[in-house]
Amino acid sequence: MDSTFATREASKTKTLVINALFIAFTLAATMFINLRLPIMGNGGLIHLGNVPLFIAAFVYGRKTGAIAGAFGMGLFDLISGWTAWAPFTFIIVGTMGYLAGLISEKVPGKKMLVNTLAVAVALVIKIVGYYFAEVILYGNWIQPFGSIPGNVLQVVFAGIIVVPLAGRLKKMIGQR
Repeated sequence: MDSTFATREASKTKTLVINALFIAFTLAATMFINLRLPIMGNGGLIHLGNVPLFIAAFVYGRKTGAIAGAFGMGLFDLISGWTAWAPFTFIIVGTMGYLAGLISEKVPGKKMLVNTLAVAVALVIKIVGYYFAEVILYGNWIQPFGSIPGNVLQVVFAGIIVVPLAGRLKKMIGQR
């Protein structure tokens, strides 16, 4: 057997397993560690699904970040009664993961600052994306403002957890 082929196949298998694990981590963190805010309109859902999403994006890159976010949180919507949200979540959170990973990979500078910038960009995408998703779903331009505090809290909290750890995790993974 050609060793190059075997190495390529092992690499594909490793990538598939990592993506599947981060989909599962994102789904579990969204499903089992959440709190619904009792404020106007939809109210917003605070969850920890952004933690594995950002870890995937910062440690394994933009594709894994996009896959973890889109499929992990999209699956949450499908199986937890938020089905109408699934297509929006797939696009919004997939974009968050992709751009966070892209910024982390490509922007020069101190990784903590770069990853903080990536979290800030992801936050803007989440706020704007879900605002317009709610406008489409509810036909109201005011009600979606009620979800912004929850969106801000969950992304900022995830950033506070992940940004200081991402560099260490990447070094640990790289040493194997």
